[in-house]
Amino acid sequence: MNSSNTQATAQKQTKSEAIMQLEFLAFTKQQKQYPNFPYPIKSNYTDATSNGLTKCVIDYIKLRGFHAERINSTGATKDNRKTSTDVLGNIRTIGSVQWIKSTTQNGTADISATIQGRTVKIEIKCKNTGDRYQSEAQKEYQKQIENAGGIYIVVRTFEDFYNWFNPKKQQNE
Repeated sequence: MNSSNTQATAQKQTKSEAIMQLEFLAFTKQQKQYPNFPYPIKSNYTDATSNGLTKCVIDYIKLRGFHAERINSTGATKDNRKTSTDVLGNIRTIGSVQWIKSTTQNGTADISATIQGRTVKIEIKCKNTGDRYQSEAQKEYQKQIENAGGIYIVVRTFEDFYNWFNPKKQQNE
């Protein structure tokens, strides 16, 4: 293995202080929840993907005692096909597959949370996947939330979210 591959692997394996803190919180919760289990399993978090970053943010909020949930805004498929066999043994399929549009508002955030009684909407734009810009619908949704007195943040890394959630720790360093 050449040295550039070794360096790349080492960089991928390096976790931020924020993710290590999240893993510690999850481990501590597991130990409290199952005190008689001798071999607690260490949670492994990553913010290298949009799904991983979303899981980090939701779990951290919940581990800190607040409420958070993922908002599914994709819609669904409805299968109207029916299969039948005729007298000759031929299989026939009649009908179609239909896409049902989501009922959520266009541009809705990825996570809805309540932190210390405040509504917080969190949009995930993962730095590692190149997802950088909000759509016009997302910008409009952000304005609506902020005008209504809510908080709207865009999270690119878990460390960004951790520093937003814990502003005192950032000032003390």
